[in-house]
Amino acid sequence: MTLEQAKTGDKLIIKKISDLKMRVKAIRFGVMEGVEVTCTEKLPYGPVVIRRGRQELAVGRGLAQRIKVEPA
Repeated sequence: MTLEQAKTGDKLIIKKISDLKMRVKAIRFGVMEGVEVTCTEKLPYGPVVIRRGRQELAVGRGLAQRIKVEPA
């Protein structure tokens, strides 16, 4: 499944970030393949907000469709 398909409150493990630029940016926030995140919010027609620890990251819908996740 993709991050875009996640529901608010889901705990997820990032399996693959196919966009290289996003992968590099996400690593700066401690979000990389293999880590557990929580989907904290999905704005209608807007970004998907994920949290790892106390850090939150808003991911645009188009990009969220290219991030593979699995339930934790």
